[in-house]
Amino acid sequence: MEQEIDENIQSYTLYENSTYMVVSKVAYLIGVPKTIFENEHEPPKMEWYEELHQDKNARIIRNLCMLRTSIERNFRKISLAMKYDLKSILSLPEYIPQECLSQLTLDGISIYRSNAQPIQYILDINKHIANRINNCKSLFPIWLKWEYLRPIFIMPGGTTEKGTKAAAEEYYSNIDKYPYQVYINWSFTSSVGNLLYNDKKFVRLLYEYHEDYFADMSKVSDAGQIAKDGIYDFLERSARTAVVVDCENADPYKLYATLKNLDQAALLGKISKIILYDDIHTATAWKILEWFTQIPIEHNMIERIKENKSLVDIRLTTGTCREFFQNNTDSFILVSSDSDYWGLISAMPEAHFLVLVEDEKCSSAVKKAMIDAGITYCYTDDFCTGNSDEIRIQAVLNEVKRVLDSEVQFNIREILSEAYRLTRANLSTAEREQFYARYIKPMRLVVDAEGNASVQLGPL
Repeated sequence: MEQEIDENIQSYTLYENSTYMVVSKVAYLIGVPKTIFENEHEPPKMEWYEELHQDKNARIIRNLCMLRTSIERNFRKISLAMKYDLKSILSLPEYIPQECLSQLTLDGISIYRSNAQPIQYILDINKHIANRINNCKSLFPIWLKWEYLRPIFIMPGGTTEKGTKAAAEEYYSNIDKYPYQVYINWSFTSSVGNLLYNDKKFVRLLYEYHEDYFADMSKVSDAGQIAKDGIYDFLERSARTAVVVDCENADPYKLYATLKNLDQAALLGKISKIILYDDIHTATAWKILEWFTQIPIEHNMIERIKENKSLVDIRLTTGTCREFFQNNTDSFILVSSDSDYWGLISAMPEAHFLVLVEDEKCSSAVKKAMIDAGITYCYTDDFCTGNSDEIRIQAVLNEVKRVLDSEVQFNIREILSEAYRLTRANLSTAEREQFYARYIKPMRLVVDAEGNASVQLGPL
């Protein structure tokens, strides 16, 4: 009994404060019943069900997987009904979910075959899943290896009767080990409990299954409810709050992750604006933060008088004072790990401060001073970064586009005119229009394995 309690405690601490985004999406796609999502005590979350159900590619995979599981679990009964009662999959609602067939038809997938046996349906479904599962790759974050996740949906040997029979025997002999008894491609050689318990557990086991190790647990961990409640309580006690950011001593992606993982209604109702005090040497991602939040952003780019001397700290200090005295802002969420701002906090006892810091960048002396003064602080490191791909990707794309725009500028019609002159090809006006449409308009950028880019013209 004591050993069981110890194992439960270890399991809780190992998976404490996990997210549920990955397991909810996997659960949706493999066909976990909707009732599981509706049960607030189960890991898969309804918010992800509703989001994925709007995606045609996700719906198709879900309905195919649900049909496959239903046929496998009722294979003998369906076979007998088809053989002796001349039933089809369209007339066996007790074994085959008819809503799946209807939704697949609406989404352009036809499953029904006259005089087909259950094994033929399994083969067809497996082919459809194998051909279409890559359409769901974009539903998952780029930090999760798709080559590990994709095989979960593919039945091994699923295009042959021998392969499907072997997979079925594996499923039947271990059915209670499968998540919610739904078929997936996973060899349950030992008990792992609920594979979809949370993201921490699932991703760790997924990588171990492929003899790999998932290192960045910040992608599947979120701040605990105590930390979040501290922020909500601070906002509740405030009349008007501004977020003040020292862009030199803060991470734009961690701040975005922090904002995204908080209750948006609580933020929008209390935070009047986010004020960025930026320098030319900081991350360019600060420029696009406003694209990803509904909170108004005031972006102050601070010029340098001396190249080696930043003025961000003094401008932030004076700006915060102005917000307090001129704009009646009584509370500030200060985003910085710089100890210089302790002077600002201690000099304004009338204002309320909550400080967001990065653990490794904030000294223990500053943390102790905040505790002694009753200043609430929390770590941006604690908030889940796994759902902040969008701002990271956009920041990189913007920077690549900026460089390309500055270095790769040409007018293709001017190049063509010079080519016509040098080659003396004497093409007529109609021929030139056809040439342009066939060879120039389809041109594209080709990138080789080393990252070298070249322009490839249309077909020759």
